[in-house]
Amino acid sequence: MNLRSFFRFLLFLLLIIIHLTTVLKAQPVITPDKPAGIYNSGETVKWTLQKDSTINLESVRYTLKKGGLSVVDQGQIKFINHQTTVNYTFQAPGTILLDVRWGSVDSWKNKVVGGAVADPDQLELNSPSPADFDEFWESKLYELAEVPMNPILEKGEGGEKKVDYWKITMNNIRGSLIHGQIARPVKGKKLPALLILQWAGVYPLQKSWVIDQACEGWLVLNINPHDLPIDMESDFYRQQSRGELRNYWAIGNDDRETSYFLRMYLSCYRAAKYLTERPDWNGKTLVVMGDSQGGQQALITAGLHSDITACLALVPAGFDMLGPEVGRKGGWPQWYDNTVGKDTARVRETSRYFDVAYFIPRIKCPVLVGVGLLDETCPPEGILAGLNQLSNPNEVMILPNSGHQDHRGSQEPYRLRRDKVWLPALRAGKKAPVNKKK
Repeated sequence: MNLRSFFRFLLFLLLIIIHLTTVLKAQPVITPDKPAGIYNSGETVKWTLQKDSTINLESVRYTLKKGGLSVVDQGQIKFINHQTTVNYTFQAPGTILLDVRWGSVDSWKNKVVGGAVADPDQLELNSPSPADFDEFWESKLYELAEVPMNPILEKGEGGEKKVDYWKITMNNIRGSLIHGQIARPVKGKKLPALLILQWAGVYPLQKSWVIDQACEGWLVLNINPHDLPIDMESDFYRQQSRGELRNYWAIGNDDRETSYFLRMYLSCYRAAKYLTERPDWNGKTLVVMGDSQGGQQALITAGLHSDITACLALVPAGFDMLGPEVGRKGGWPQWYDNTVGKDTARVRETSRYFDVAYFIPRIKCPVLVGVGLLDETCPPEGILAGLNQLSNPNEVMILPNSGHQDHRGSQEPYRLRRDKVWLPALRAGKKAPVNKKK
């Protein structure tokens, strides 16, 4: 890069910084009167909306959505001395989302949200699981067992001398394959095992995801949610996501035998099974973890596989598929309305067999879950209702400032608990360090 190009690059960065600073200043800051965002039924949440004194916002409106879906109030907002308030009184256990938008009447493109929950431990499922739920999944595990695992390991270079690294493939149902990567410390005969599952999308796996954990002392396996190689060029995955895997979450979602998630869920089970059959597993510790779609897979794996000893999930997807029937937004992939060109009733019935909530009662290990109170992709009410079925030790962290992404460090409290407290304790063979509920 010559000097002229360098200065152009610096100017470009400066313009981006100026733009982002202006955007952030323009956004009203929403603060609830209880910083944790947790209330009791009958209490009123009072949000204060504060805007920067140098920014003039016109045509600002708010909408209150019960369960993130049902509109219970809306109106215009006027700032007095650069601030205003919006109130909501909880009549029953549930969540409320404050949606604030501004811009032109035709677009309202600018948006910021606030949230609150009342009596989170009293939230209930939208409906019971299908009568043959257990029978169906037992039959699928039997179908998988009939397929030889046939793990094939290809030694690779991990870039870390004290860690061994391999790519791995295994057989899955109906001729499909599981692709992943595995790493372990060079030293150590018997090791605790960690299974890492991936968020939504079509992309390569990064070696660091297993190398870093292996450096800490884990035998760690990380698998691709798709039947795809793990280390192709970016354009390969881009073509897949625009082609055969476009909207993959809706593929076959009108039949429990053809749903895309059937192969995905069973790949997670087989990955856990593989770890238990390795001679270098210590036979005691088998942890599964993931974020979003990875959290979805982690929880179902803990529900299906009895050897899982702890499950760690952040903003898990896949909960509350029929949530709209009780007036709340369901979690991604939101099959309830993802029915174009299909029999709506069949899609909704199929979704019940893949709803994470119905795997929860089958989980026998300790669980750590982070739930974003502002999450519109995986709304908190359905997740909390599902998690309320847990009878084993569990720690549910409600993240009051978190949407689905880690915006401005909003998910850091969960990551600190997971990475600095839970994982080190589990790796050392100690009991899960569950914070006792008050």
